[in-house]
Amino acid sequence: MSNPFDQVPFGAAEFADNPEPRCPCLLLLDTSGSMQGRPIEALNQGLVAFKDELATDSLAMKRVEVAIVTFGPVNTVAEFQTADLFTPTRLSTTGDTPMGAAIEHGLEMLRRRKDEYKANGISYYRPWVFLITDGAPTDSVVAAEQAIKAGEAAKAFSFFAVGVEGANMDILAKLSTRQPLKLDGLKFRELFSWLSASLSGVSQSQVGQTVALQSPAGWAEV
Repeated sequence: MSNPFDQVPFGAAEFADNPEPRCPCLLLLDTSGSMQGRPIEALNQGLVAFKDELATDSLAMKRVEVAIVTFGPVNTVAEFQTADLFTPTRLSTTGDTPMGAAIEHGLEMLRRRKDEYKANGISYYRPWVFLITDGAPTDSVVAAEQAIKAGEAAKAFSFFAVGVEGANMDILAKLSTRQPLKLDGLKFRELFSWLSASLSGVSQSQVGQTVALQSPAGWAEV
């Protein structure tokens, strides 16, 4: 006989309250010293716009989950949480660019989150991993590159890389199986508007269904 004072584990309660399929999006954001000034301000404004635009879609608010890992140094700013609970944190800059460690850390977070979905019978869309940087890694990215390639091959996630002015696009091209995109100026707001619309479109589809992405023209140099 169950104990009436037993409590439902937090994770189980979370999924019981919202059993919708999840569309996880991991943001890997460069907050190293080179992002100081206008770039970090534009990035912060973009994150606010991201939340505001997701909030206009009630289904996306239940299905899209956002997590943020910054690097400079590696820091988990937000664990995976549905968009209705996501509150943009004002980011600041410091340190160097440990990109490889950030990617490995973020992918491990994603792996754990998928295990939680499975344990609770929650279906999920293919996760998106979105890397934004204006520099080059100051640590080894060999293990991160291997993890990305393996994850893409297994269709465990889709990895996107965006280079801000000054980014080493050759490194990003080596990391990603997709062509990295170069941000047009500091159009972070337009980038996150595109990301919000894209995730909303995915969250409206059936799990496993292929959804055509909108062109990134408007924020990327294409």
